Amino acid sequence: MKIALIGATGFVGTALLEELLRRGHHVTALARNPGKLTARPGLTVVKADALQSAEVAQAVEGNDAVVSAYNPGWQEPKIHDVFLQGTRAILDGVKRSGVKRVLLVGGAGSLYVAPGVQLVDTPEFPAEWKQGALAAREALNLVRQESSLDWTFVSPAVMLAPGERRGAFRIGGDEVLFDASGAPAGISVADLAVAIVDEVETPRHVQRRFTAAY
Repeated sequence: MKIALIGATGFVGTALLEELLRRGHHVTALARNPGKLTARPGLTVVKADALQSAEVAQAVEGNDAVVSAYNPGWQEPKIHDVFLQGTRAILDGVKRSGVKRVLLVGGAGSLYVAPGVQLVDTPEFPAEWKQGALAAREALNLVRQESSLDWTFVSPAVMLAPGERRGAFRIGGDEVLFDASGAPAGISVADLAVAIVDEVETPRHVQRRFTAAY
């Protein structure tokens, strides 16, 4: 498949790039600084800013799907506003491009830990992650209003970390997945990428959100 990837130099995006190329897909990576990505077989790097919908539209046109792991960075002081600005620009750009299939990677904060209670609203939620998590929740609410796109929103497990690619994990919906001890389950970023590329290849959550954890 021809896949446009936004955020290819980030934590999740780097793993997604590896998984997509591993499976033989042709990847067009959008980057504000193309020099951060090394030329590789199957990879085309296009200079584009995810905050500019016209640049997104031009860069992703002609692809089979767009995968966005966009995140302005946890050190961004205005992460809430910039995250939402990027989400809106990406959705608008994809619609303008004519591509119908788009997968967006958000956060775990909007997953439910109990009926009516989302993780981001619990007292234990870390303050340093809260603004980004609130923005990701709003991004999910935005994409849920999109009827013209075949969208999927991906929330990682609560604990997302570097680690091996096992290729085995559980898939859930809108709730946090817990382990046998009752603690929130985790997943490696490599296996999160496996779950996302599985969804690209075989759509099972069109206009729905899913999560993945061990």
